[in-house]
Amino acid sequence: MAKQVKQVVKLQIQAGKATPAPPVGTALGPHGLDIQAFCVQFNEASKDRMGEVVPVDLTIYEDRSFSLVLKTAPASDMIKKKANLKKGSGNPLQQKVGSLTDAQLTEIAEAKMPDLNANDIDAAKKIIAGTARQMGVRIKE
Repeated sequence: MAKQVKQVVKLQIQAGKATPAPPVGTALGPHGLDIQAFCVQFNEASKDRMGEVVPVDLTIYEDRSFSLVLKTAPASDMIKKKANLKKGSGNPLQQKVGSLTDAQLTEIAEAKMPDLNANDIDAAKKIIAGTARQMGVRIKE
């Protein structure tokens, strides 16, 4: 018989740096979860992705056990890394802060493909290009 799911919690944490302190502790404490066990398991699973923000879907079961699924880094973080930016534009329509080549756009779309709602690489590129546009990043053809 399958375990009864109590809650699904989504978090974004720096890879390998989960601690019981906030925001992890405050997000998981009310569910009665062993926070230290989560931190150890998350840090072990994400240690090869140090320096990235790692989204995680944490499924908490009625018996207070859990399972976690690591996702790819957010598209905005990948774009900032490729374009060498600290942050996106405050006014993306009028103020452009950087640019990406089509090859860089394809590289980001391929890396992000498992987490996107896209059937092929062209659709994934359009999604990533839209995120870049909203950050004030130009796409060079």
